[in-house]
Amino acid sequence: YLRDMLESDEWQKNTGAIPIALGRDVKGHPIIGDLAGMPHLLIAGATGSGKTVCVNAILASLLYRFTAEDLRLVLIDPKMVEMQHYNSLPHLIVPVVTEAKKVPLALGWVIREMEKRFQIFAKTGVRNIIGFNTRPKTKPKVEGEAPAEPKSASKDDEPEVLKIEVPRDFELIIPDKLPYICVVVDELADLMQTVGKDVEMAVARLAALGRAA
Repeated sequence: YLRDMLESDEWQKNTGAIPIALGRDVKGHPIIGDLAGMPHLLIAGATGSGKTVCVNAILASLLYRFTAEDLRLVLIDPKMVEMQHYNSLPHLIVPVVTEAKKVPLALGWVIREMEKRFQIFAKTGVRNIIGFNTRPKTKPKVEGEAPAEPKSASKDDEPEVLKIEVPRDFELIIPDKLPYICVVVDELADLMQTVGKDVEMAVARLAALGRAA
């Protein structure tokens, strides 16, 4: 049972960035994966083999570990019945997506968010989301900065510094912390048949670049 997994020492003491409970091995030891270390996770199997049960177990293990401040979810459910009970969660960025034509829009938002995060990383000088969230929040004071305060009467320096700024950087708001975003797609094969071209490109981009952001 999932409860046994979540009460195990392996789960309680796991230090992964996004741990997920996957089950037990042949010896009965819990198998706990780290979603942050995977570009993506694909769950495959025949009809009735337990794919959706596995997805729900993964989602439950995420909800037991993370608040909405640390992890946000995008849930895509073309069957319209498997994930509707998650609609009341504060973790959801958008309500559970059930229409196939809206899936490219939801994935497009995730891609834009990824690109915005890369700009934030570039501006703050970090390489990935872990580096961003663990960076020192306040800059250490430099000794030479203290005497510069009284000299602010000569306002020639200030406009020159502002001119160096790239215009798009003015609108870039840098938060104190970025939550992880986890995209869960049920019935991916069905989506590939209906809106395959748009979904395939979005999933490929997110799998290739999304892990850092």
